[in-house]
Amino acid sequence: MEHSFLIQVLLMLVIAIISIALLRRIELPAILAYLFTGVISGPSGFHWFTQHQMQSVAELGVVLLMFTLGLEFSLPRLWAMRRTVFGLGVAQMTITALLGIGGAMLFSQTLVESVVIGSAIALSSTAIVLKLLNEQGWLRRRHGELSVSVLLFQDIAVVPLLILLPLLAADGDSMSIEGIVISIVQGSLAFITIMAIGKWALPRLFDEVARSKSNELFVLSTLVVALITGAITQWLGLSMALGAFMAGMLLSESQYRRQLEADIRPFRDLLMGLFFISIGMLLDFSLVLRFWWQILLILVLVVSSKALIVFIILKLAKESFRASVATALSLAQVGEFSFVVLALAVNYQLLDKEVSTILVMVAVMSMAIAPWLVRHSMDVAKRLQGVKRKPTTNETIPHIEHHSDLVVILGYGRVGQTIARFLKTEAVPYIVLDLDPTRVAESRQAGEPVYFGDACKRSILKEVGIRDAKMIVLTFSDHRTLEDVTALCRQLVSNAKILVRTRDDEGLEELEEAGASQVIPETLEGSLMLVSQVLYQCGVPLTRILKRLESERRNHYQYLHGFFSGTETDFSLELLHAVALPRGANAVGKLVADIAWDEMKIELRAIRRGGEEFDHPDGDWVIRAGDTLLLVGKPRRVEKAEAFLLQG
Repeated sequence: MEHSFLIQVLLMLVIAIISIALLRRIELPAILAYLFTGVISGPSGFHWFTQHQMQSVAELGVVLLMFTLGLEFSLPRLWAMRRTVFGLGVAQMTITALLGIGGAMLFSQTLVESVVIGSAIALSSTAIVLKLLNEQGWLRRRHGELSVSVLLFQDIAVVPLLILLPLLAADGDSMSIEGIVISIVQGSLAFITIMAIGKWALPRLFDEVARSKSNELFVLSTLVVALITGAITQWLGLSMALGAFMAGMLLSESQYRRQLEADIRPFRDLLMGLFFISIGMLLDFSLVLRFWWQILLILVLVVSSKALIVFIILKLAKESFRASVATALSLAQVGEFSFVVLALAVNYQLLDKEVSTILVMVAVMSMAIAPWLVRHSMDVAKRLQGVKRKPTTNETIPHIEHHSDLVVILGYGRVGQTIARFLKTEAVPYIVLDLDPTRVAESRQAGEPVYFGDACKRSILKEVGIRDAKMIVLTFSDHRTLEDVTALCRQLVSNAKILVRTRDDEGLEELEEAGASQVIPETLEGSLMLVSQVLYQCGVPLTRILKRLESERRNHYQYLHGFFSGTETDFSLELLHAVALPRGANAVGKLVADIAWDEMKIELRAIRRGGEEFDHPDGDWVIRAGDTLLLVGKPRRVEKAEAFLLQG
């Protein structure tokens, strides 16, 4: 019996692999492959499994999906985009949901069923749209910004839906407004309590985990935090997914976000695949064949209505015709979170399986046409505007120029920061990975391209673009780690130069065998530099000095053995801190001279604006929203200055 079960699992995975490979070739989302696998494996196909058998494991996929959604949730970004997010987003969600509710009630659905249907239809696919906009280079264009704003609000709107569905299930068909309001208040209080405790506890927990420098502990802690917060919210009568979202949101502004995403992605992708397979098992093709024309009719109505609503809202907001059409087409599909809403509704017995099957098919077909709609949205807008497309025009805007000159710095201590400053001066693009949580947080606030991540992990190195690197510089001092990372970097990039900094020449040959192009022992090189100055001051010709130095390097510093390297001390004499100013900050609109820097005993070292850094700005410099101020001073004074700049 167990043997046949394992064979069925294996066959299901084989079907999934083949389906994903085929659909990726025709540029369709992998979600459709999982749904197809569910149809083949479920009651409508070979009946290897039932949706109930997959439910528990599949729910973990939703939990991890909501955790990663929380990680991507950025309060500063939300604040910066608040007008379009809460203006356009609220209007789109409200109008679409109300029309969906009204349409469902016309077809004799109850109020509860209509709310579920309207909410599911109102959501669009964040994963598909963002991926396609990024591929086209349109994220920074106006229609890309508008699409991202709406999708951001839709992601936020999933949270109250996760609260509402269990409450509707408990309230039944009566849908007492008073009971729901009381339950929402209770849920909100629980939400605030968990957020308050988590805001204090989680950063401290991951600080300790990060200091241990254990990959296994980091992965395990991430999974446990997501699942425990989910279990707490489920115990409070809410959904597990809500708790996971809260945990992710609490960690979204931390320096661990990138590492957390990389660690949890394999688990999330696997479990989300199982979730979508379980959704496919809900599909009953006898129902699909019976209601095929209704499905096509609803698909046309949903896609055209969503596009029309977005277009009208944008025109009322005085956006351009082209941006309005492109945004409307980009958001016309039904999203992956609609599957989550529908699956939860079926589990809570809020929605009939027949209605759910019809809506799932509508969502699947809308997602299948989504890539074409997004890619051709600008072409359609131009045609409707009467503008013919120029065949030679390339609309793709590269995000990073000069990929071939990219320098990847692994380690952002004294040496890494010094290298980065010189690269910035010469306008050489670079990106940095570091495992010191405080250092990463401070440098990120200052606008530096520094990310928290373990250089020993292949997925992290790929994510920072190491395959585009011209040069890789390893600046940390742990010899065992240096050897492993050097070998890994050489595997990933065969033609890049790899420079390795060490404290002394111990293990120099091993590092060269691992793939290092050049090993620079710091203490020995310092001695050579001092020797060169002494010889030069003594009148030795410079050419002879350079030859002696090069000879010493070729012979692996054989005459410099026997000296102690000492311990590295703190190189920072003052605290350098970055303060990002959102709209509404106290300092916005003021002149630099209007702020009493001397009274606060703080130095304004520089201002970053639009990717550029301006050192020691003049007193008549007007501070704007979005500026990042680099302050220098003692920690307490810096904290008070930050509070004054933000709040007054």
